[in-house]
Parts: sequence; structure tokens; C-alpha cells
Amino acid sequence: MTAFNPAQVGHVALVAGGDSAERSISLKGADAVAEALTELGVTFSRVDGPRRLLEQVGAGHFDRVFNLLHGRGGEDGTLQGALGLYGVPVTGSGVLASALTLSKAQTKRIWQALGLPTPAFRLLKRADCHDATGALDVDALASHMAGLDGPVFVKPNREGSSLGMSRVTDAVDLPAAVTTAFGFDDEVLVEQLIEGRELTVGWVADTVLPVIELRTPRAFYDFDAKYAASDTEYRCPAALSERLQLKVQQLTQQAIEVTDVRGWARVDFMVDEDGLPWLLEINTTPGMTPTSLLPKAALAHGMTFKELVWQILSQAEIA
Repeated sequence: MTAFNPAQVGHVALVAGGDSAERSISLKGADAVAEALTELGVTFSRVDGPRRLLEQVGAGHFDRVFNLLHGRGGEDGTLQGALGLYGVPVTGSGVLASALTLSKAQTKRIWQALGLPTPAFRLLKRADCHDATGALDVDALASHMAGLDGPVFVKPNREGSSLGMSRVTDAVDLPAAVTTAFGFDDEVLVEQLIEGRELTVGWVADTVLPVIELRTPRAFYDFDAKYAASDTEYRCPAALSERLQLKVQQLTQQAIEVTDVRGWARVDFMVDEDGLPWLLEINTTPGMTPTSLLPKAALAHGMTFKELVWQILSQAEIA
């Protein structure tokens, strides 16, 4: 049984919302975390967005921060660095890991350099793929895609919750998918599509949580499948062979260690038709809504939502 000592954490700022495209998900997660903090007896205040938080931190109002901001401005190292200047501990990863893992491409480059399996990809930048009028240059796009053949996933490089993501199985649909992704970010990741099983693995306090398998009748696990659909199926723990389970757990730990992630995170995988796992990305501030994956995995591990919140909060460090 986890021991809770609210005095240990002082006055906590629960920061959520902000200006990112994932604002609504952040706020829903904050509702659930706020309820848990109340049950724990923690003194806390909700703060909307990083600017307001830093104003209040600068005035000396908080002893530590529970960060539930998703995306740029909260999950990319900028907030972590600012809080470090004030000497205020914050949940989750520090500046380096936060900045690195928000970029899917940079994370994959680290994995590739160390021989960890991740699908082939191309990183497209807005300036390289558009003409002087701002229109997508199809010839330039084709040039940047050279050597990456077959079906692909197109994703904003620095967004979460599957926002702006498309599955492309016909090259004729690629320009439209890239245009959609550029609507969310100036950088777009085009990644080789891996057909097979989709897995996700939570990680809290140096503990690899039970593996979850995601199943959806949709083309892929998109925003609606995550937060709205009633036909998404979650299998936790996933029905994996002992060999595959061990491999996925080992890769999770390696992916975490080489990116310097700390506190809590979630690592996403695809397993191909030959049973080989492929690393996709790391989320350093996973969702905490009622349908989110990390709480499901924690519960399968025997950790209540309240205990999960305490584990995350009690490990907060100065970035």
C-alpha cells in the first residue's frame, strides 16, 4: 500500500489547458487528477496554461507543479526550463528529454543510431515543400519522398492524440495528407506503415506496466477512436507470447533510457506480421482522462488512479 504524505509536496500547481491543439484533452485529464489530489488531501490550485503558471510561480505561490499540458509550450522542455530557473520541481521529464521526444523524428534518429527498431521515415519541412505562393510543391514532395515506397502514415512531427494524422495507401492521396498535417505543424513526419498489432506500454517510477493492445474497426487508432468511439477495444494485459512480451518490455526500457525520460511516460509500438516490434514514439505527458491508456495499464498492475497520481507527483524534480 502506497503511503501518502501531502505535507511532502506542499502547495501544488495543477497546470493544464494552454493553447495547444490538445487543450480539451488536457483539461479532461486535469478534472480526473484534481479529484485524485482532493482524495489524497493535497493542497493544490488549478492553473490554465504555462504563462499564467509562470506568473504565479514567480510570485512564490507554488512548491511543485503537476504538469498536464500536452504539446508545445508544456511538453517540449520550455516550461521545464523556466521552472528550473525558479527552482520549482515539476512532474515528468526534464528539458532534454521533453524537447527531444516531442519531435518524433529526433526521437527516431536516436533510436536508429543505437540500433533500436523503428520504421523508416522522412521529415518534411514547410519551406522545403511549398513554392513562393505557399502552395504545396508536388515535385519537391516527391523528391523528398524518394526511397520511401509503399503505404505510409503522415503525422505532424510535434503533435499528439493522432491530430492531423493520415494513413496513406495510395500515393495519389499523399499531397492531401501532407497538407492536412502541415495544418498542425511546420514539420511533417512521413513514416513507413507497419501492418499488424498496435501496442502501448506505460512506464511509471522505473516500472514497465502491463502491455495494452489497441483494436479499432477504423483505419487506425485516430482521435475519435481514442476519445469518443465506443467500439475501440483495449486488451490489458495484451495476449502476447512470452518472447514478444519480454522483447516489448526490454525495448520500452531501452527507449526510455536512451532519451533520458524520467518520472512517467508511454511508449507506442507496432508489431508486424512476422511478430517483430517497432518503436513509434514516446509520450512524456500521457493522457489522464477516463479513457486514457496509462491509467488502464496502472490499474492492471494493481495501482489505483489515486496511487498513480501520487507516484507521478511525489517524483517531481527540478528540471
